[in-house]
Amino acid sequence: MQGKGFITLIAVILGLICINELLPTWYTSKVEKQATEISAGDPVKYQKELDRLSKDTLNLGFTKLHYSGAKEKEMKLGLDLKGGINVLLEINQRDLISNLTNYSENPILIEALNRTDEVQKNSTRSYIDNFFVEFDAVNKQKGANLKLADPEIFGNPNLTEIRFNTNDEEVKKIVRNRIELSTGTAYEVIRTRIDKMGVTQPNVQRVPGTGRISVEMPGVKDIDRVKKMLQTSAKLQFWEVQQLQEVAPYFEQLSQIIAVKGDSIGVPKTTNLMNLLQLNTMAANGVGNIKLSDTATINKILNSQIAKDARPANIKYTNFFWGYKPDAGNENNLVLYAIRSNASQKAPVDGAVESANIGYDDLGRVVVDMQMDSKGAKDWKTMTEKNVGKPVAVTLDNVVYTAPNVNEAIPSGRTQISGNFSQEEAQDLVNVLGAGKLPAGAKIVQAEVVGPSLGAESIQSGMWSFIIAFLIIVVYLIFYYGGAGVYAVIAMVFNLFFLIGIMDSVDATLTLPGIAGIVLSMAMAIDANVIVYERTKEELFLGKNIKEAYKEGFNFSLSAIIDGNITSLLTAIVLYVFGTGPIKGFAVTLGIGILMSMFTCVLLTRVMIFNRLEKGKGLSVWTPMTKNLFRNTWINFIGKRKFAYIFSAILTVICLLSIFTQGFKFGVDFNGGRSYVVRFDKSVNPVEADESLQKIFVATDGDQNAVDVKTFGTDNQLKITTDYMINEESVEADMAVEQKLFEGLKQFLPADASVRNFKGGEDTTYGIISSVKVGPTVADDIKSGGAMALLIALVGIFLYILLRFKRWQFSTGAIASLVHDAIVILGAYSILRNIMPFSMEINQDFIAALLTVLGYSINDTVIIFDRIREYLKDKKSLTLENLFNDSISSTLGRTFNTAFATFLVILAIFIFGGENLRGFMFALLIGVGFGTYSTWFIASAVSYDLLKKKGTKAIAEDPIVEDVAGKTRN
Repeated sequence: MQGKGFITLIAVILGLICINELLPTWYTSKVEKQATEISAGDPVKYQKELDRLSKDTLNLGFTKLHYSGAKEKEMKLGLDLKGGINVLLEINQRDLISNLTNYSENPILIEALNRTDEVQKNSTRSYIDNFFVEFDAVNKQKGANLKLADPEIFGNPNLTEIRFNTNDEEVKKIVRNRIELSTGTAYEVIRTRIDKMGVTQPNVQRVPGTGRISVEMPGVKDIDRVKKMLQTSAKLQFWEVQQLQEVAPYFEQLSQIIAVKGDSIGVPKTTNLMNLLQLNTMAANGVGNIKLSDTATINKILNSQIAKDARPANIKYTNFFWGYKPDAGNENNLVLYAIRSNASQKAPVDGAVESANIGYDDLGRVVVDMQMDSKGAKDWKTMTEKNVGKPVAVTLDNVVYTAPNVNEAIPSGRTQISGNFSQEEAQDLVNVLGAGKLPAGAKIVQAEVVGPSLGAESIQSGMWSFIIAFLIIVVYLIFYYGGAGVYAVIAMVFNLFFLIGIMDSVDATLTLPGIAGIVLSMAMAIDANVIVYERTKEELFLGKNIKEAYKEGFNFSLSAIIDGNITSLLTAIVLYVFGTGPIKGFAVTLGIGILMSMFTCVLLTRVMIFNRLEKGKGLSVWTPMTKNLFRNTWINFIGKRKFAYIFSAILTVICLLSIFTQGFKFGVDFNGGRSYVVRFDKSVNPVEADESLQKIFVATDGDQNAVDVKTFGTDNQLKITTDYMINEESVEADMAVEQKLFEGLKQFLPADASVRNFKGGEDTTYGIISSVKVGPTVADDIKSGGAMALLIALVGIFLYILLRFKRWQFSTGAIASLVHDAIVILGAYSILRNIMPFSMEINQDFIAALLTVLGYSINDTVIIFDRIREYLKDKKSLTLENLFNDSISSTLGRTFNTAFATFLVILAIFIFGGENLRGFMFALLIGVGFGTYSTWFIASAVSYDLLKKKGTKAIAEDPIVEDVAGKTRN
């Protein structure tokens, strides 16, 4: 065999690279296992042992390994395997635009921004694109003919590259570029903050063109602390504070309005605003001392349009800000401050910080000492001179940390922030200020949190599914193909080794769907061997010797293997481009697995087999039990196509009826909302839990919010989904929802259960073990991205089939079968959504499963089309119907073996892979079954009906028919 030396050399080099990449993972695992054994479960002792063992160095001759260095290079595990947090941060682009316009108060600009805020809630376009559209619309409606380069818009000192005569298109380009640069600045600031936290293997990436930043932090446990650290913009500002006597008349007026128009505001008319404000317990310089449970009601009242319209002139632009945290002596209340502002909302002092350090005041309390930059120091001096004897508020991201009275002017720019800090809170604030401020505020629009216990269980279930699936494939290959099956197993082992090694070398993250992708790629990898072996068997039955039969088997199978794998690779690429988080991990795993299977199963297996044959040794390609299976089996598939059409038509109608009448159960990533998996120390009735939560998740206007409660896996776990406070994306909103969740489930928890343990998930007997939050805008993006992924995959497959087989009839038949498969799977998820004991949600994982099924199904179709193409040259005398039947029947062995082995593998993952993968795998189970059916009775049948008018001879002699296999044979 030519080139076997080169192939062997590639395999050896690849193997050495993989060994070098995987050694750090092996070494860190070895050290951590030793520390675990010695510490016997004591976390303090474990850390001490780990510190001791990490000082050792392992010298392997060609490399030296030490723990800290190896830890940085070990294979990355995703959140679902290691626990931690994954968030999508969105930079506030309204703030960026306001800054670029130098906080202009131009009414057209303000109205365009307000309209953009509303449009953005249900739009998949970027904020800046929507802003330009709305600005043009307002400009036209008002007849203002205002240019973007106008000094009141973008023609100001903040954008020196814009001149008075710069046209709108050029201004748009400049603004978009500046916003992109600002997002880049935000990325660097966020990355610096995370580095200061000392997180191991964080993954921080920009999402191009969206103003969003993806942050993944495996192993992190203090989730609330991380969220605050990430969302804090470090926008340190100093404001004048309005006193209660200035605001009290407005509150009295507002109380009377509520009694009449409370329903329009969204609160009961009986709401007593003055009682909620608790003015008799008022802290110094505040205008309200509100219970934590009433803060949402106060926000709703003060932020309502009715309340804003009722404001008198002296507080027209006033901002109402909350205190940083409750005072030590009043832990259930939060102070409300009235901050004097103006139409531009620009603070009197908005200075960057040159340095910040932890300090202590005269009473020994923790404070943060800081030094402003030169501009901030100058503005601070002016402000303190003006307000001697009056209060000023120090705010960070519109939260008041302190609001003391000014005793004297402060000329140096040095000041102090106090706020009842703990040592850790003060250190976080110092880190945030030290890392620099974000160019605008940031909010978490999507978040996924996985507890460490769930991650450990996912690894265990993933490994079990992997081992069982691997053993199934090994036993089946050797049982069916004998000696040749042993070589297929060896190739599969190499494939797995190379796959994991390459993933580590490219810094890919291994996720739970990624493990499923590895197992699935194993099943797809054996398909290449099955194609070769089945073709080799055919050549042996024709009387050829063993060496010649294997040679022909590899040669004739090559085009089918390449075509099938490329179509599967297309779906993996689409998944990677349009997927997020774990789905990207699945796509990377599947893509690398497909490429490696082509190398190991086509080239490496060939080298090993011919190395044996050239030594004069034989190699069986069957066993006595399987030798004649499917031999001489002939089925009139085309003749039965009308029955298949009727069956498929009925099935399609049933599925479409269910889809359009019952609809689907969408996950939070499609609908928006929050979803929690909660574990209990005993079994819990989901109906009872649902009833309890329905009483808790009630809006201030009395309406109940949607709550969905289902058993998740075992009977002591519940999956709870709610749209309560769906439009509020702050950390405070997250905490409020978790507090209500705790209150609603308290009766099912241990008597000594605390909110802290419930939220932290440290105690594996009860608490939140994972959570997902998706904002409405992100949900719209995910839905449109999923639809686009499906469309692009179908178009890509159509074009590839057209390119390879040169006839639109083949492409149409292939797409018809894929659409059929997609409708059946969607219909199954609609019909069974409330019947199955596991999640049947339509979410990102489902889209990934659907695309994977399409890749599998088209792979199957390509094998038959390839045989049809070959027979068009070799069997011109046959009628087109018999030619199609011969082609399908001759590939039955390959179709059955691949489908059966893949089905068994997916079934193993479905049973043993854990609850998180069941919905995903169920779609694959349906897909494999109906994908095989549609290949025979839809793709082939439709192609036949579109081609039958021409006849076999006319098609075969058509100059556009390219027959690679036929040319090789002749």
